[in-house]
Amino acid sequence: MLIPSIDLQNGSAVQLVGGKDKEIEAGDPHPILRRFRLAGETAVIDLDAAMGKGSNAALIEELVARAPCRVGGGIRDYDRAVRWLDKGAKKIILGTAAKPELLSRLPKDRLIAALDAVDGEVVDEGWQHRTGHGILERMHELAPYVSGFLVTFVEREGRMQGTDMVRAKALVEAAGKARVTIAGGVTTAEEVAELDRLGADAQVGMALYSGRLDLADAIMAPLKSDRPDGLWPTVVCDEHGRALGLVYSNAASFREAVRTGRGVYWSRSRNALWVKGESSGATQELVSIGLDCDRDSLRFMVRQAAPGFCHEETWTCWGADTGLAGLARRLRDRLGVAPEGSYTKRVLEDPKLLRAKLIEEARELGAARGTDQIVWEAADVFYFTLVALARAGVPLADVESELDRRALKVVRRKGDAKPEDS
Repeated sequence: MLIPSIDLQNGSAVQLVGGKDKEIEAGDPHPILRRFRLAGETAVIDLDAAMGKGSNAALIEELVARAPCRVGGGIRDYDRAVRWLDKGAKKIILGTAAKPELLSRLPKDRLIAALDAVDGEVVDEGWQHRTGHGILERMHELAPYVSGFLVTFVEREGRMQGTDMVRAKALVEAAGKARVTIAGGVTTAEEVAELDRLGADAQVGMALYSGRLDLADAIMAPLKSDRPDGLWPTVVCDEHGRALGLVYSNAASFREAVRTGRGVYWSRSRNALWVKGESSGATQELVSIGLDCDRDSLRFMVRQAAPGFCHEETWTCWGADTGLAGLARRLRDRLGVAPEGSYTKRVLEDPKLLRAKLIEEARELGAARGTDQIVWEAADVFYFTLVALARAGVPLADVESELDRRALKVVRRKGDAKPEDS
C-alpha cells in the first residue's frame, strides 16, 4: 500500500535529497494533505524537530485534525509521544527514542520504530550520526514493542533511482508480525506493487511531488482482477461507512476519480466513464479510497449529494436512508422548508425551545429506568441533538470523527460533572 509523505521544514512541505539538500519546496501542506488523504494514512514528518532546529507542532496539529496521519520527527520522550497520540495521530514514529524503556509505556498498536540506515547501518540524529548497529539487530530488539517499522534507505532517499527489493524482502521476513514500511528511492507504481506483494508498504515523497509517479497509479498499483473484463468491483459508501451501491472501476475511471476528487466509475453498459451525478445532480465528493485485503476490490468513501446514490432517488440501492445518519440528513434537508405547524419546524427555528428540550430530555434520560424507557428517552436526546447539528450546519460525520479521535487518547480526563446551573 502507498503511504504518501509530507515532510515539514519552516512551515512548508519540502523534499530533501539524502536528508540534506532541499530539492522541492511545495509550500502549504494543507492542499497536499487533502489530495494525499485519498490513499488512507499520510506520514507527516517534522524535519525541524528531528534535526533539533525548531518545531512545526502547531501546523501538524491542524493536519492531524483533518485526515488520518502518522506523525514523526523529534518525538524523543514520553510526554511528546503521548501528546501526539492524544491529538489523534493514528500512529507515531519514533527514531532515536525508540528504546524498550519508552516503548513499553505506550500502546504497541500505534507505534512505529524508524530505522534510518545507510548501507544497512542505522543512523540517527537527523541521519547525521552512525550508530554502529545493523537494521536486523535493531528490529530484533524492538519487535516486541511496536506494530511496525519504517525503514529508510538514506542513500536512496530523494534520488528516485529505485529501492532495494532484496533488502526489503529480508526486512519483511525479519519483522515477523510487524508491518514494514519502506522509504527511499521508491519511484514507480511497479515498485509499490512489488513491495505490497512482499508484505510491505511504500512511503513515497519525492516521486509524487515531482510528478514522476502519479498518485492514482501509486494507490491502485497493488490491485488485481479475476474478472474477464479486468474491472474492480467497487463498493461505494457514505461518510458513515454505509454501503450505497456496487459499481465497477478500471484504471481510467480510477485516475479520473483521483484527479477530480469525485465519484467516477466505469459503466459496463456504455463501456465508458461514468461521473456520478453529472446529469442527475446527485454528485459525490471522493473522501478516501480503500483496497480490500485480497487487493481485488475497492471501497470509495464519498460525500453523497441528495437525493442519494440510487437512480430510483433513494439514498442507497437497497432503499431509504435510516438510523441516526438518515435522520440527520432529513433534518438538514428540512431547514427552511419544514411544513408549517410541524414540531420539527418549531425546534429548528426556535433556539430557546431547542435548548430547553435538550436539557429536559437529557435529565429524563439520566433518570430513566428499564430498557423501554431508556430507549424512548435516548431517542428524544438523539433527535434534539441532531436538530442542534442541523441548525449549526454541522454534519453528523464530523461528530463521529471527533469521537473516533477521542477514542485514540492515551491520557484520560477525570470527567467529573460540572455544577448544574442555578
